Amino acid sequence: MQRVIILGSTGSIGTQALDVIKANPTRFDVVGLSAGRNRDLLDEQAAEFQVENTALGATEAEQLVRDVEADVVLNGITGSVGLGPTLAALKAGRRLALANKESLIVGGDLVKSLASPGQIVPVDSEHSAIAQALRSGTASEVRRLVLTASGGPFRGRNRDQLANVSPAEALAHPTWDMGLVVTTNSATLVNKGLEVIEAHLLFNVEYDRIDVVVHPQSVVHSMVEFVDGSTIAQASPPDMRLPISLGLDWPHRVGGVGRPIDWTTAQNWSFEPLDESAFPAVKLAKLVGRAGGTYPAVFNAANEQAVAAFHAGRLSFLSIVDTVQRVVESHELDGALSLESLAAAEVWARAAADKLIAAG
Repeated sequence: MQRVIILGSTGSIGTQALDVIKANPTRFDVVGLSAGRNRDLLDEQAAEFQVENTALGATEAEQLVRDVEADVVLNGITGSVGLGPTLAALKAGRRLALANKESLIVGGDLVKSLASPGQIVPVDSEHSAIAQALRSGTASEVRRLVLTASGGPFRGRNRDQLANVSPAEALAHPTWDMGLVVTTNSATLVNKGLEVIEAHLLFNVEYDRIDVVVHPQSVVHSMVEFVDGSTIAQASPPDMRLPISLGLDWPHRVGGVGRPIDWTTAQNWSFEPLDESAFPAVKLAKLVGRAGGTYPAVFNAANEQAVAAFHAGRLSFLSIVDTVQRVVESHELDGALSLESLAAAEVWARAAADKLIAAG
């Protein structure tokens, strides 16, 4: 029986995790729940799953993780505010099922220095796929990691064709149902850039051996290429409950959480190279990842400000990544990496992005 704390229980990842747990009551026991703001739904979940320990907000979530005995903490919080709970889970020795990619990306070496081997289990579909494929060989046998991207709603458009796209168009993702920021990040491919940094930190593979390929069907979730020329891919119909279930009980599989591919019908899967001229976010993210320190925090914070401005009608779609790049280029490292330096860098980045956005 796995004792589980779910952070961000009222969001997409959290509610799907509870679906998995509800279907497997002899395998999982929810011992703690936290939400950002939705107290009513949190209380409903606590009543349904008979959970006494609940928290509202990131600070209370940290305390929940420290105080409640658990085997695994699923961090489904959105944004860098999830860093504190991530650090708390690692310090407490819990297995961390990580859906909150920002905490690893922003925290970088601060997070890695606390994590024991195998303590962090990725929940992003791409990184879960890589973790599954990596079981086919040793680290020295890996040639490269290949992350797949759906291409979002603007796949196939060139840079000129993206000049006047609207927020509504950016939110019309062809595959996944996600929140405003993540869906917009998928349209700009900032999300894929963040995932490249995450892959580097999770699997210790250098950036020049991490590639992105566009796969609009979103059935192959990512691949690992080995030195003998073999490529191992993980494929399944899009359903986050599969990687969530693996995160909850890694490395064991939970039966019946997702439907398999229907091999009785014709299948057409396509793969296309990424157009870095139209979608420069991945290339920029690799530069940011190599720079390390507080640069990923600046990248993430500036992007959040730019996305908000885009949806408020104050910034064009193309200017989202352009603004992030300008903020990153003006950033300078200052001192050792710490929670304080990361917080200061985020404050600086948001102010710098706001200034550029206001200037037009």
